[in-house]
Amino acid sequence: MTNSPEETREYSSFRDPSGSVFVKNGAVYRRVNLGYRPHYNALMDSGLYQKLVEDHLLVPHKLAEEPGPDGSIVIQPEQIPFISYPYEWCFEQYQDAALAMLHIEAQALEFGMTLKDASGYNIQFLNGKPLLIDTLSFETYLGGPWAGYGQFCRHFLGPLFLAAYLDSRLTKMMQNYIDGIPLDLGSLLLRGKGGFGVLQHIHWHAKFQAKYASAGGSGHLPRLKPLTKQTLSALIESLIRIVQGLSPKKTVTEWGAYYQGTNYSEAGADEKARIVKAFASLALKGEVSPLVWDLGANDGRYSRIAAEQGGYVVAFDIDMTAVGHCYRNLKQHPGGMLPLLLDLTAPSPGIGFANRERKTISDRGKPRLTLALALIHHLVIAHNIPFGLIAEWFASFTKDLIIEFVPKGDSQTERLLRTRPDIFTDYTEPEFERAFCGPFGLLEKGPIPESQRTMYLFRRR
Repeated sequence: MTNSPEETREYSSFRDPSGSVFVKNGAVYRRVNLGYRPHYNALMDSGLYQKLVEDHLLVPHKLAEEPGPDGSIVIQPEQIPFISYPYEWCFEQYQDAALAMLHIEAQALEFGMTLKDASGYNIQFLNGKPLLIDTLSFETYLGGPWAGYGQFCRHFLGPLFLAAYLDSRLTKMMQNYIDGIPLDLGSLLLRGKGGFGVLQHIHWHAKFQAKYASAGGSGHLPRLKPLTKQTLSALIESLIRIVQGLSPKKTVTEWGAYYQGTNYSEAGADEKARIVKAFASLALKGEVSPLVWDLGANDGRYSRIAAEQGGYVVAFDIDMTAVGHCYRNLKQHPGGMLPLLLDLTAPSPGIGFANRERKTISDRGKPRLTLALALIHHLVIAHNIPFGLIAEWFASFTKDLIIEFVPKGDSQTERLLRTRPDIFTDYTEPEFERAFCGPFGLLEKGPIPESQRTMYLFRRR
């Protein structure tokens, strides 16, 4: 079966011989090739699919087409509003994703199946819950070791060990290694850290891998004892306990407790929340589950306001601790949000083969509305980015923009200027309005009482 003119193949699926992912009329579909059909049928007939869907561990799907002339079928999974990558997760998200993968493998073994891979990119978050989105990851278990074990160590266990024993920011290394952090590198960095889990799954694993590669070159492979299903199940349970026992390395971050030291009065904070609600309601009126970005979301309090107006909000922040707060709040109070790590001055690039296997943030879905609250002074003063370039970038991906102007007289701006000379002669509200009223038209404007800050609602021209 060939792609119709309306179909666009998802580039990241080209490595999978079992099938492919494509987009048609704005919806995502997965083609199941004839050669994989026996495994797909086993997944559906064994009861495993239903069990995983009921446990909110696997994305549900429906049959979209009858078998084609080549024996392939097409399924339509439940749509994920925004795709994220492991290097954009906070520690708690990473931990939950790892546990989801392990619980799926444990369930699969009970139904006579196994995961043939354990890619971190196969886990996505929906309303605070990690889900496996690759329906074609399952195959009938015929005995022996877990085929996905090595990938699980590179994609999940290594990054989590580095974050727990060294620095939580080291999960960002996943951006440099598309198939996970190499075990020998993880072993080098973790030397002397962690307990038996690190020794077994990183150090010994890395040594065995090096020995295996060497033996492969000479034709003499090391002898392995047969692994029974019972032993494999015990290994998975052991990995679950290891991952559950990890916690992020304690660090004090700049923005982790931002709202504890904010200079808003109670009246100002209440009015800011009211303005965000009114502006978001105006921008999203008549839209059905529109995508919203909150840039510099911190703990997500304003993201939640936008979500309450019907949007699905991706709450970006540069601070791991702040994203962790937002994610924990989301787990306690589920809603249409996705907290993610993002440095706006160096946003996630296109990586992988031809720079297309992993997409930039805007290539994954452009927002109908963007929030940029208490952000502009950081971009201009802390990073020397002119108003005009910021406005131009925002206009390249969003239709509506709620933005807060923070003047030089504000204590937070004064704090930034204490450590650098004030060369920002154009950092004034009139210059801000002039720059943003180029690509955008001004819809609404309102001051925040008992502060010098002003809220704006712009719409792209």
